[in-house]
Amino acid sequence: MDSKELFFADANSSFEEARFVIFGVPFDGTCSFRKGARFAPKSIREESYNLETYLFEHDVDLEDVPFHDSGDVKCESLEEMMGAVGRTVGNILEKDKFPIIIGGEHSLTPPAVRKFNDIGVVILDAHLDFRNEYLDEPNSHACVTRRVSELVGTENVILLGVRSFDRKEKEEGDSLGLKYIDTSKLKEKGMKKALQDVRWERIYLSIDMDFFDPSFAPGVGNPEYFGLSPEDAKECINILGPKLVGFDIAEVSPPYDNGNTASLAARLIRELIAVLWKSKTK
Repeated sequence: MDSKELFFADANSSFEEARFVIFGVPFDGTCSFRKGARFAPKSIREESYNLETYLFEHDVDLEDVPFHDSGDVKCESLEEMMGAVGRTVGNILEKDKFPIIIGGEHSLTPPAVRKFNDIGVVILDAHLDFRNEYLDEPNSHACVTRRVSELVGTENVILLGVRSFDRKEKEEGDSLGLKYIDTSKLKEKGMKKALQDVRWERIYLSIDMDFFDPSFAPGVGNPEYFGLSPEDAKECINILGPKLVGFDIAEVSPPYDNGNTASLAARLIRELIAVLWKSKTK
């Protein structure tokens, strides 16, 4: 890691002392529209310095929480990125710590999920991402849900906030029993009701920032209107928190951002740490 590399704000603990370990994945090699997600880890870290350490709603001060930022993995190719993510998550889990991954594009999720056993996966995403391959690449960010489903079983995956997909991928998802709640139904039900049937004891949560309406998060690779609000993701984190075992946040594209998207991503990471810390120290 470059000595001049910026760390996430308040990540002051050593790896050995930390309960949570952050690392970045500056890769956007399969992005299909607006590239730039490779700049996201740096941008999200920069925005994290504008946020208070004390999260009053949880009565948690992040200065009291042992978490570590190990910097970015090297990922000049898709294969290198997937290998680096898998090795890094494996090392974090081996040391009994919680991995927090800052993307980068969403293709980072399958190699992370591969390192877990006996989990369910909750994905907040505007897109179904259930193509078997995209532009001849089976590990494209447009294939994330398909690859994750193959790893943990389709019955152990649910998507929330979907509002854009190809007809064929929808038909294939339906035939394989893929569970998803589209944006309209999620707004109608509310997050709490949408998650009431999620009964897995160990959950990996992945947030694609295009889950949010572009009015909240304009700087993403594939923006889709009629999306959800930051409060929806916050509620999701708070509901699932005690059962979470891993987390990633992906698809911020700083070249198209006004700072709001990266700032929201940083705030959600801080929300996650506070919720997990409070749930583990009760």
